[in-house]
Amino acid sequence: MALEITGDRSAHGLRCALVVSRFNPLVTGGLLEQALAALEEHGADSKQVTVVRVPGAFELPLIAKRLAVTGQYEVIICLGAVIRGETPHDRLVSESAARGIAQASLETGIPIIFGVVTAETVDQALERSRPGDRNRGREAALAAIETATLIRRIKA
Repeated sequence: MALEITGDRSAHGLRCALVVSRFNPLVTGGLLEQALAALEEHGADSKQVTVVRVPGAFELPLIAKRLAVTGQYEVIICLGAVIRGETPHDRLVSESAARGIAQASLETGIPIIFGVVTAETVDQALERSRPGDRNRGREAALAAIETATLIRRIKA
């Protein structure tokens, strides 16, 4: 039988940073609130959680990478909202953010979780930021916990 290594949802002792876009604050506020709630529900100590604010989703990868290279965090969660407009600007921003976050994670070896809502309308974005299981901030926090615990086990 093959050895199987999995993470779990215990955030005890987890050193985590959340990088949050200030753009679209109604959406990102809900994402942050639910991400923090999920971390707390799963045992994270608020003293080991840092929140960093950036202007928009485009700035998420750079700041996430800067935090990752400090060695102070086991996992970083990026939260933002990109809503379709009248020009292709939204696609440029969301694709750049996604690529940059993935690249920063691979380059640093620190999991950097993509918790950016990309939506066609404000209503769709708000739906993904309301309290509940569909909240993208909550989903990102749970993915962060599981990924960080998996890496702990791989290192052990």
